[in-house]
This record gives sequence, C-alpha cells and structure tokens, in this order.
Amino acid sequence: MASMHFRAGVVAIVTNSKSQILAFERSDVADQWQLPQGGIEQGETPEEAAWRELGEETSLGTTEVDLIDEFPDWTIYELPNGVGQKGKRLGQAQRWFTFRACSDDVVPTPDGIEFVSWKWVEPEWLIGQIVGFRRPSYERVLDAQLPTDARLR
Repeated sequence: MASMHFRAGVVAIVTNSKSQILAFERSDVADQWQLPQGGIEQGETPEEAAWRELGEETSLGTTEVDLIDEFPDWTIYELPNGVGQKGKRLGQAQRWFTFRACSDDVVPTPDGIEFVSWKWVEPEWLIGQIVGFRRPSYERVLDAQLPTDARLR
C-alpha cells in the first residue's frame, strides 16, 4: 500500500482483560496520547514491523503480549497543510495489529524518545486525545477491534 505519496506503517493496540487500551503520552507534545506506531522497513512484513515498533517504543514483546488480531484493511490519513516537511509524503497508509497483555500487571517502558508516559484507558478517551487528522482511523479500527459489548457508541 505504500507509494511515493503515502508511507507504509503499522499501529499497535494493546488491550487488557477489561477491554482497556494501553495509551502512550508523546514526548514532543505534553498531554497528547496515542498508540505505538511506525514505518515498515524494507524487507519487513507488517506483522514484523508491528512487533519491532512495539518493542522499540514500549519494551513489550512476546513474553508480555500476544498478537490476537490484524485489522483486515489498510487505513489512510493525509497530513494537513503545514505538517511535515516539504517534499515528504502526504500521509500514511497503516496496518493495525491488536495485542492482548498476558497479564493486567504488564508494565511497559516508554522509550523516552517517542513516548514518556503510559496508562490504561477507555477507547473513547483515547479517541478524544488523538490529533484530528488521525482520528477517523482510530475510530474505525478501535470500534471494529473491540469486543461487541465494548464497542464505541
């Protein structure tokens, strides 16, 4: 799905037994929260990229989380004017992966580069924190990936 206009990337959703989501506070913007995400490197599958990004940004791996689902479609967002640098891509095309914490006592370690803090949150709260141009993707995927009784209303 990558093109000269859209960077191919992945997003990692980590859930617990209470259908909460692990949210991370960005290091560059205080009180702005999101999910771990990043680009797919050459020769890497989307699943491999999801595991790598999750590990790099949160220190979580196969002993702390299980991969339970992959959203079947690519999501796409465009960067608004003024965001990013001239000559860069227009946005991202992303694959989303859902992981389940092996225990509700899982403690991630934010990398200090991308993220500085973390907390378990309700999906609705997280969607309210997401920058506007990414929000439609978050709404679409989080609603589809949540158990039926926890879907967004």
